[in-house]
Amino acid sequence: FPSLLDSGPSEQKGYVGSSFDTISSTGPNGAIIHYKPTRPTAANIHPDQLYLCDSGGQYLDGTTDITRTLHFRTPTEHERRCFTRVLQGHIALDSVVFPKGTTGFQLDLLARRPLWSEGLDYRHGTGHGVGAFLNVHEGPHGCGTRPSFHEVALSPGMTLTNEPGYYEDGQFGIRIENVLVVREVKTRHEFGGHPYYGFERLTWVPIQTKMVDRGLLSEQEKVWINEYHSECREKVLPLLEKN
Repeated sequence: FPSLLDSGPSEQKGYVGSSFDTISSTGPNGAIIHYKPTRPTAANIHPDQLYLCDSGGQYLDGTTDITRTLHFRTPTEHERRCFTRVLQGHIALDSVVFPKGTTGFQLDLLARRPLWSEGLDYRHGTGHGVGAFLNVHEGPHGCGTRPSFHEVALSPGMTLTNEPGYYEDGQFGIRIENVLVVREVKTRHEFGGHPYYGFERLTWVPIQTKMVDRGLLSEQEKVWINEYHSECREKVLPLLEKN
């Protein structure tokens, strides 16, 4: 499967190779956070099970890391509810505005709060730095519960993945991951004379909307999803018209 993923990017300008071993997992394999397809555990993609794919590439102008979770038929109500809580955490981190000096340790709970409301959680960090044609996991900053993430404040130019998830042993895994970059933002006030920061998205791939339980979403979250997909179409469609 990784070789199939490489066949497209290899034709793109500046592509050098994969940035890590592709995590291609169907059904129960998706519950293994860092699963790699190897015999005898590898399984054919089952259309009635959730499919999780986490892949990335090394390009001369940057490094990518992206995860999407898909269902090819009809997901269960429980799967959709779990997916929606993960998505709400993803949106909350993507949308936050924070003052200079804030760390990823402080922001981590934003991504977990929707899951916590269901008594759910995940056992990995919410985000890591990504090098520019360097390491796909590159510090010293990050977003998570590690004490070290509280030692380095987020500042403009830093990249950070946004990847909350949920994993149900023996059943399925869910993760939604984009790469963000910290940017200074304009706010109505600047308390204490400090600048305020937010995130600019670097990843533009649609999120499967049939996995979303709309009844759980706020109006602001619905707007985020619609605007994200509009921008995906605007940015990506011109690149595909000749393909």
